[in-house]
Formats: sequence, C-alpha cells, structure tokens
Amino acid sequence: MDAQVFNKAIDQYIDEHWEEIVDDIARMVEVPSFEELDEAAPGAPFGPGPRAALSQILAIADRMGFETTDVDGYMGFADFKGATDTQVGIIGHVDVVPAGPGWHFDPFTVTLKDGYLMGRGTLDDKGPVVVTLWALKFWKDLGVTFPYTTRFLFGVNEETGMGDVPYYRERYADPAFLFTPDAEFPVCYGEKGGFDATITSKPLDGRVIVELTGGAATNAVPGTASALVRADAAELPAAERITVTPEGDGLARIEAVGKSAHAATPETGVNAIGVLVDYLLANGLCSADERAFLEFDQKLLGHTDGSGVGLACSDEYFGPLTVIGGTIALEDGRIVQTMDSRWPTSTTPEGITKAVTSLTDPIGATFENTLLMDPFLVKPESPQIQALLGAYREVTGDEERQPFTIGGGTYAREFTSGASFGPERTWQKQPDWVGGMHGPDEGISEEDLKTALKVYALALDKLNAIKL
Repeated sequence: MDAQVFNKAIDQYIDEHWEEIVDDIARMVEVPSFEELDEAAPGAPFGPGPRAALSQILAIADRMGFETTDVDGYMGFADFKGATDTQVGIIGHVDVVPAGPGWHFDPFTVTLKDGYLMGRGTLDDKGPVVVTLWALKFWKDLGVTFPYTTRFLFGVNEETGMGDVPYYRERYADPAFLFTPDAEFPVCYGEKGGFDATITSKPLDGRVIVELTGGAATNAVPGTASALVRADAAELPAAERITVTPEGDGLARIEAVGKSAHAATPETGVNAIGVLVDYLLANGLCSADERAFLEFDQKLLGHTDGSGVGLACSDEYFGPLTVIGGTIALEDGRIVQTMDSRWPTSTTPEGITKAVTSLTDPIGATFENTLLMDPFLVKPESPQIQALLGAYREVTGDEERQPFTIGGGTYAREFTSGASFGPERTWQKQPDWVGGMHGPDEGISEEDLKTALKVYALALDKLNAIKL
C-alpha cells in the first residue's frame, strides 16, 4: 500500500476505534492471570487465571471475525487466512506476574490517568497483544488478502517457564517467521540465555530466624522482604530501607524495602532480600548455620553482574551476564533462595553451575537448575529483521536507533525464526508515578500504544512483501 494512503487509513482507523481498543485492554487486565499450579485442571494447565485470560482474548478475536482455536488451554490462536498456508506469526502472552506490593492503582483495573493506562499487563503483555490484534484487524477490515496466512498465537505461560510452547509445537508447525510485541523498539534480534536455580540450605541448627520471606517472582528483583527473628527490637539499630517492629515474646520483625525491577535489567532495581540479608548479618541476627548460608546469599545478591559468585563475563552481542535472587523463604527448617541469571555466549550452563556450587557445596546447600534456555540470535541484516526495522523507522522517523539484543526471555527464542519487537521506547522519560513491567504501578502511554499499533500494521504489510 502507498505510504500516504496507509498513513491516512491507519490514523483514521485508530481514531475511530480507540475507545474499543482500550475497552479490550481493560477486559484483559481485569483477569488476574498469574500461574497457580495447585489449581491446575484439564483445559487449565496453569491455573484458572491464565485459562480465563485465554478465553477472554479468544472471545475478542472471535468477535473480530478471526478463525480461533483453543489448544487445550496451553495456548490459543487466531488465523487470518492468506493466499497460501505459509505463516507469518505473531505471539504474545496473556499471563502476568503477581501484582506484588506497592501499588497506588488497582492492579487489575485499567485506570486512565494523564494519557496513561495503568494496571498489571497494560505493558507486559496484554496491552501490546490487544493493539497488535487490532493491527491485524485493520487489514482484515480493508478486505486485504495477504500472500501469507497470519497466525496470532496467545500464550499463557510466558512468565513462568514457557511450558505452553512445547505443547503447541508438538501439534503444529512453526510459522516461517514470527514476532512478539513483548520487548522494545526498534527491534530485538537476540536474547541472552536463561538459567534459573533453586538453592536450599542444609537443615539449620540453633535457628535465630523464625520466619523469612521475600519477593513475588523468580524473574523480578524483589521490592520487599521480611524476617521474624529472636531479638529485642529496642536494641536493634535503625538502617536505611529497614523497619524494625517488636512482636512480643522476644521477637522482632525486620522489614526491608527495595525497588522492583525486571531480572533482565537488575541494575535498575534494589534487591530487598539483599538489604535484609545485609542487616541480619551486620547485627548478628543468625545462628552459625544461618550465617554460612546468608554470607553466600550476600555474595549472590550483592552484585548483579555475578562477580560475587564468580560468574562475571560478557560478549560482543549481549554484553554482561546478570544475576538476581528473586525470592527467599524458610521452608521446613531450611532457607530456600531462587536465582535468575541471563547469560551471554561467553559462558555455559556447566560453567554457571560449577561456579555457584563451589560456594554452596562447602556449606551443605543444594543447587538445582530449574530453567535453562540457550542464547537466541538472528542476524540483524536478515530481510525479516530489516522489514520490522523499516516499519518502525517509517512510522516514527527514528533513524538513529539500531537493532539490539536483550537479557529478557521472550517467546521469539522458542521458535525457528523470530524477533521481539516493541512496544517500549525506553529512552522516553515517563512520569515518576508510572512503573515498569513486573513492578508496581505498571503502565504505558496511550500514544505509545497507538504508535505501536501503526508500526505493527505496517510491519505485517512489509513481512508479506518478502520471500519467507
């Protein structure tokens, strides 16, 4: 389509349908779709929330007139038939991380404030999913028949392991190329490897710590952490980010406040578990067994580049390795700490395991790898990446920013050929009251969503103009 004709048509389309688009985003945000495996059931393998969100997005796609399929609750998809069965794919996710503490808005209601949509999932990934679906509907409403069939996949387990993808791929062929609206513009052509682990202390003798908890998800820098310890609260010193409260019977509650952030960009957060561990160690609020594990934890949590536990490295494509401790708990007399590392090509899973277990083995702690993903890379000069980049540049006029790689793990890496593609433009300053993905007060501007819709619509046209 001619650029001038496209711009006029898409701008008019967005103006005419924007209220409907926001309503669809609100319908999605209203569903608290975080994983609850203890409530899994046939057709709802990741719990009732993801199931309800999948039903909702399929209902929206049905209403738009797309052919929809529910893949036993593991995934769903909507097809826009083209002249051939070769597929251009889109994949987004309708699951979210738990709300967590610190919100000033209702996390499961879309609040419109000063041009921003606030709520869990408005940015990651329900808002982008909805506007991309509307971008596809734009072409459908025009009566266009693309050379390729477009398949829009709706995932329900992106945040906690991507266990939905294998189930889908066992039953259906991969699209020739796909993109996911679950990252940043202009276009991401590679993703670091992912390595999650659970580190469990030996049974602890002479415990001083009665309760210990922190974090809401393995893949997020925790914003809060708390310990109940055997101590006189009146004798404990004040400290930054720490609140001490007496709880009677010689017990004191130690609460730490950090700053939540995505595990892919941990340098933007403050790890509340780390703040708490530092305080417990500095004030002797631990037994000898507890101290041994907490001193290891301090090394893990104190350096987001992994240097505290011998993991620091980098490469030309991905930059430095990152590592966080996302959650901590006291379970059956043992401390359980989770770990999330995003690793470049200059290390290996075996190297990560060897480095960490050299510290955990001597203190009797166990180390279990719970998630492993290899680095994913598509050459930035490929026609597919250049098509996405061209769409972004034509819509925004931004010629400065280049294709990049990320530390986050998106669905793109799970398929034969793919990329992650917007909608964030992280260089733009946001109001202080607007939070990011995985943190409190998650939000995105209406203008960013409108721009993304226009970019996605043009990208679909460009992908259908190249040989796949």
